[in-house]
Amino acid sequence: MAIDVFSEQVVSLAEAARKLPKLRNGKSPHVSTLYRWVLRGKRCPNGTVARLETIKIGGSTCTSLEALQRFFDRLTGEQQIVSPPTLTQRQRLRQIRQAEEELRRAGI
Repeated sequence: MAIDVFSEQVVSLAEAARKLPKLRNGKSPHVSTLYRWVLRGKRCPNGTVARLETIKIGGSTCTSLEALQRFFDRLTGEQQIVSPPTLTQRQRLRQIRQAEEELRRAGI
């Protein structure tokens, strides 16, 4: 599910980190933790990887409080919706070259 800026409460990743509960030593998670959840995701109990949904507003990476809730729901196993993995441009080009090579070998 994508973030809807008109119906969800959108916040910067730094702001989102401050809104999360204080856990270790009375500190909220660092903003770099949220970036890691965006880029690499976090493994769910069922083995899939959930990623925190984000949007770009200007030059800022933002998420929503609702997206955080969906992310945590996936991690606790309450929802089975998982964001598809994002491919880098290099990975996508590699896939295209491999597909073209298979077609060429098949004579298509």
